[in-house]
Amino acid sequence: MKGTVLVISGIDTGIGKTFVTGMLARALLQQGKNVITQKIVQTGCEGVAEDILEHRRLMGIGLQEADHEGLTCPYLFRYPASPHLSARLEGAEVDLMHIRRATLFLQKRYELVLLEGVGGLLVPLGPDLLFADYVRGTGYGLVLVTSPRLGSINQTLLSLEACVKRGISVRAVVYNSFQDVDKLIADDTREVIRHYLNKSGYSAPVIDLCDGKLDADAVSRLSL
Repeated sequence: MKGTVLVISGIDTGIGKTFVTGMLARALLQQGKNVITQKIVQTGCEGVAEDILEHRRLMGIGLQEADHEGLTCPYLFRYPASPHLSARLEGAEVDLMHIRRATLFLQKRYELVLLEGVGGLLVPLGPDLLFADYVRGTGYGLVLVTSPRLGSINQTLLSLEACVKRGISVRAVVYNSFQDVDKLIADDTREVIRHYLNKSGYSAPVIDLCDGKLDADAVSRLSL
């Protein structure tokens, strides 16, 4: 029986996708789930993907056999840029079937695969393919990471609009309060996001991440 794949994406780069992926994996491990994380493409490093190392640290486990086999990060490029550019600089291109095969191998071993994306939903993986289009093609569910910082309402609603347009199933929005923000603004931003999430037809929870901790009750309501 194949495991479930859940994509972790965000409204922008630096929004906390890696931290959320690792902490969500940790929470699910504590619930007794057999879970592994995967990074679709990593740029700006060599060897083992930096985000995979961070996932394992947050999960409280060491590198797994699948990590050493290269299954948890099918593509690793040295130049710190968008995947399409980093690949081109090394005379390569991102082969989507190579990524799909790696994910399928993980699905055979694990109950749940958390697949972390790169940047935001509309980051190009190649000349004619955006990350959101890859997610649509696979049919994977999505967890969207946002925050209360200024500008996040616009970016969150644009991301939800991109998901609605493509028929991507949004399973949750993680509200990452990793910066000091005016409480009035933070509370209002959360409610605006929740309102438009429901208005877009998604009955998905808004999961608070505050002081580095996920709302455990909300995680338990996550539809996998």
